[in-house]
Amino acid sequence: MKKIPPVDKRILYEDNHLVVINKWPSEIIQEDKTGDLPMNESVKQYIKKKYAKPGDVFLGIIHRIDRPVSGAVVFGRTTKAVRRMNELVKSREIRKTYWAVVKVKPHETEATLTNYLRKNEQKNKSFVYDKQVEKSKEAILSYKVIAKSKDYFLLEVDLKTGRHHQIRAQLSHIGCPIKGDIKYGFPRTNADASIHLHARKIEFIHPVRKESISVLADPPDDPLWNYFLHT
Repeated sequence: MKKIPPVDKRILYEDNHLVVINKWPSEIIQEDKTGDLPMNESVKQYIKKKYAKPGDVFLGIIHRIDRPVSGAVVFGRTTKAVRRMNELVKSREIRKTYWAVVKVKPHETEATLTNYLRKNEQKNKSFVYDKQVEKSKEAILSYKVIAKSKDYFLLEVDLKTGRHHQIRAQLSHIGCPIKGDIKYGFPRTNADASIHLHARKIEFIHPVRKESISVLADPPDDPLWNYFLHT
């Protein structure tokens, strides 16, 4: 597995209130049972050093993406920014666009998927239903096929809701598991344990300055991502 580049080499946007980082596939957003250094601590260390801040550095997590997934992640540097960004999350005013690589072409080139997801805590997996069941939550996304290589298809996914493993589960449900995602039906893993799912773009109204922000994240450096990035 390639060494994770330092945080200061992966900054996509930064001001006094927010910082957006391009997450590496193997990173965790916050501390978990693995004991690995989480991304939020790396960002705190970067801010502390850059701005020579004494004491503890405040950093709020606005949203999360799964460990094997890469792409844009937003952190709040002030309590005001975190509070207002959380309000945007709840009101679905943050637009998230993902890239997903699949082996099987969807039956429809472009579609909106509406399902119900129920998370199984023991298996750390979400199960998809076409009708609401007990403890399930509505999950909505839109996708379109935007490119093709010799063996794979690139989907652009507009995420409408933010459920556990939503894109992974819903694409698998239509017979299109994401490359490398053995948890959701792809036949083999990627060599670096990543999956080919990338948070490509995030758009929102700045919580303090009220201007429109659009941040684009390049996918990891591997032959397939590079092919689609330059197609």
